[in-house]
Amino acid sequence: MTIETNMPLEPGKSVLEVDELMQLLPHRYPILMIDRLVEIKPGDSAVGIKNISYSDQIFQGHFPQKPVMPGVLIIEAMAQAAAAFTSYTEGLDVEGKIVLFMGVDRARFRKPVIPGDQLRIHVSTVHRRQPVWRFQSEATVDGKRVADAQFSAMLAQGA
Repeated sequence: MTIETNMPLEPGKSVLEVDELMQLLPHRYPILMIDRLVEIKPGDSAVGIKNISYSDQIFQGHFPQKPVMPGVLIIEAMAQAAAAFTSYTEGLDVEGKIVLFMGVDRARFRKPVIPGDQLRIHVSTVHRRQPVWRFQSEATVDGKRVADAQFSAMLAQGA
């Protein structure tokens, strides 16, 4: 079953649901790392939501006795939130294109993220000059910071 739609995205929304995110991102299960984008402020910031569940495939191996979301996947969730936010608010033509990481700086992991947590991923644009953007991101659970990073990405032609 697929929930994708080819309907054009309505401009000016403050919330994007998963079916709308899949129009902006090439990622699909099990690597689609955000469930919703909220608090969208065009040209400035947004918040990505990732609900962490024990049924997430990664917890079969990381770690079966003490499940912890890998930091690299928290960074990936940050990048996907930034990519969806930028693609949507700047009206980028993402057809046949992908957003690629260029670098990650100052990544810090402050507290484990575990099943049952809701990861709130605050992303903001630090610098933009198409096709390259620089972002600042902070991930929180229950209002407490669990990770933060700066990263850059670019829009590139897909395969």
